[in-house]
Amino acid sequence: MKNDQQDPDQESLLEFPCEFQIKVMGLAEDSFDQLVVEMIEKHVDDLPATSVKIQESSHGKYCSVTVTITAESKSQLDTIYRELSEHDRVMMAL
Repeated sequence: MKNDQQDPDQESLLEFPCEFQIKVMGLAEDSFDQLVVEMIEKHVDDLPATSVKIQESSHGKYCSVTVTITAESKSQLDTIYRELSEHDRVMMAL
């Protein structure tokens, strides 16, 4: 690698691998939680069921899905967030 090019993972303040929470919000319909988990599972080697927390809004219209993963790199996180953000059912990904 040239000196003027930086490794994308070196730009992060995180040290990899690390535990990382991804919170995704959308309408609580048509198995939104399952959709989110399936999208994240494509990019994570092992995702135990205990790493997923689901919470509906007080009136049940919205759903928040928090998934704790072992993040391996900044590029992995970037890919997950990009895919989540591009999906029409995802209102917000934090």
